[in-house]
Amino acid sequence: MTEKEKMQRQMLYDANYDPQLLAERRAAKDMCYDFNLIRPSDTQRQTELMKQLLGSTKGDFTIIAPFWCDYGYNISIGENFFANHNTVILDGAKVTFGDNVFIAPDCGFYTAGHPVDHERRNRGYEYAYPITVGDNVWIGAGVHVMPGVTIGSGSVIGAGSVVTKDIPPGVVAAGNPCKVIRRITDEDKKRYITRV
Repeated sequence: MTEKEKMQRQMLYDANYDPQLLAERRAAKDMCYDFNLIRPSDTQRQTELMKQLLGSTKGDFTIIAPFWCDYGYNISIGENFFANHNTVILDGAKVTFGDNVFIAPDCGFYTAGHPVDHERRNRGYEYAYPITVGDNVWIGAGVHVMPGVTIGSGSVIGAGSVVTKDIPPGVVAAGNPCKVIRRITDEDKKRYITRV
């Protein structure tokens, strides 16, 4: 079994020294580098490059540079996806975003983790567990999402949160570790005045 196959099966794998994975990460980092150097006004070229890098895209999306990922092919984004400056996705496992996901600046999604014991960690072993973000999710600035987490549709994650466990749909959650604060209700529609 190759190290990549182990990675895809959520087993411990050699992330640091395997030639295939090193080459794939270098190729993805080169594409990220190229993306990050495109003029902000050249949105067509940005979109073309992201479509080459990412595993799948759906409809219109916006990703603001700088953006970094490990492989790219494990990332799937839905319609109307928006990621602000400094989004980092370590995609050793699948990272799936639904439709209408908004990500504020300086957020990270990390499927990768390492053994707690230093012997295996020092030999380059890691694991990768998938991350899933449902539809209509807003993720505040500086949020970090850890391996294996699912964030339910319609939820809001407060700025600065560290999401270590699944978050159910339709809630406001925040903190370190991130916890549910309350459900989102129809009363929330009355909180802000909309002028036409």
